[in-house]
Amino acid sequence: MDLNFKAIIAAALANIFVGFIWYNPKVMGSIWMRVAKLNQAEMKNVNMPVLFGTSFLFAFMLAFAMTPLVIHQFHIPSIIMNEISGSDEAVKAAAQADMATFFTKYGNNFRTFKHGAFHGLIYSIFLILPVVGMNSLYENRGWKYIGIHVGYWAISFMLMGGIVCAWQ
Repeated sequence: MDLNFKAIIAAALANIFVGFIWYNPKVMGSIWMRVAKLNQAEMKNVNMPVLFGTSFLFAFMLAFAMTPLVIHQFHIPSIIMNEISGSDEAVKAAAQADMATFFTKYGNNFRTFKHGAFHGLIYSIFLILPVVGMNSLYENRGWKYIGIHVGYWAISFMLMGGIVCAWQ
């Protein structure tokens, strides 16, 4: 099973696009700036090419890491990795035949946008919420700040998971 780099790039771009909308002053941007104690003058001093270039790199890394999390078929080769890479040709041939049979029969199961989005939601609740929540509470940011960021990541992860899972 190969990685689909077009889907990973599209998922990373979706993350950036959601950020443009979510943190727009007419959506959550004004609230976020108020609870983060930021102002427009501080935001104008940001190096935008570095900010967006680094954001895309991080989004690409997230989409790359999310791919085997939302596509269950990525785990099959790892289960029989020793047999496929072993020196016994008969065992290797049998393992490759088993894997080919499996992928013929089940290769597209759960490969839908809906399934990937569901995984994105689960990961945002059980990974992003605790990480953002702990950091925010230690920084005395409050629940509104946590909600703004976790909401952004939930939407982003759902889109990213949906894209990489459905794009075959």
